Amino acid sequence: MQKTIIITGASDGIGAAGARRLHRNGHRVVVVGRSPEKTERIARELGVDSFTADFASLDDTRRLAAELDAAYPRIHVLVNNAGGIFGDREKTVDGFEKTFQINHLAPFLLTQLLMDKLIASSASVLQTSSSGARLFGKLVIDDLDHDKDFTPQLAYGTAKLENILFTRELHRRYNAAGVSAAAFHPGAVATNFAVESDSFMKRIYSSRLGRAVMASPDKGADQLVWLAESDPATEWQSGTYYESRKPAKRSNRQAADAELARALWERSESLLASASR
Repeated sequence: MQKTIIITGASDGIGAAGARRLHRNGHRVVVVGRSPEKTERIARELGVDSFTADFASLDDTRRLAAELDAAYPRIHVLVNNAGGIFGDREKTVDGFEKTFQINHLAPFLLTQLLMDKLIASSASVLQTSSSGARLFGKLVIDDLDHDKDFTPQLAYGTAKLENILFTRELHRRYNAAGVSAAAFHPGAVATNFAVESDSFMKRIYSSRLGRAVMASPDKGADQLVWLAESDPATEWQSGTYYESRKPAKRSNRQAADAELARALWERSESLLASASR
């Protein structure tokens, strides 16, 4: 079956690698990126549709959702892959910490705005998470911006934890309506990840030695492609966080907290409602 697959963060790294493989396998791939030049370059290479949006702007995210909804009668897979680790604490135009908004709040909004179409398509919604959720994540519902204890790696790890919790709650709320959800850790991949960060992770990802032991973007995209192409009813379990095509054996303890997942969803909705006033 040919699927219509939307991939955010598809102008580089595992998003671009996944787009190439899925296109090669015969799917209708739609690439979404922040940079018009890089996104258009991938789109021209593959001969596919492209859209640009900066998730540091919720208005940009709403525009993207409206454009995707108008362009495609069905969306079989939505891959929320855009994200990253950044430098000093910075608020977006919407008033939220940049790491939190780009990695969680904007993808949450995009998914919600497309929900009717995702339900009608019996879609899969995939989140690119990270082992950083286990290593650095600490979610406090009343301080999602980490106003009290910000560091780049703490903000990033918490955002990747939020990806897992979002997946869990998305499954609880919408799996009965036909929507499946999974999060995955792509592994340490030699990409431009952390290039905008001042954290120690930038030094690791930009060093020759660090990149020598990392996986290629194509290998890092393996789980993205597998989850996008396969049947959640038979080949993977909705609501689950995956590493190496298997449910992760280790994760942040908060990732298994169903009440925290519910609270994060409700708090995210409340923040978006306040931001739109």
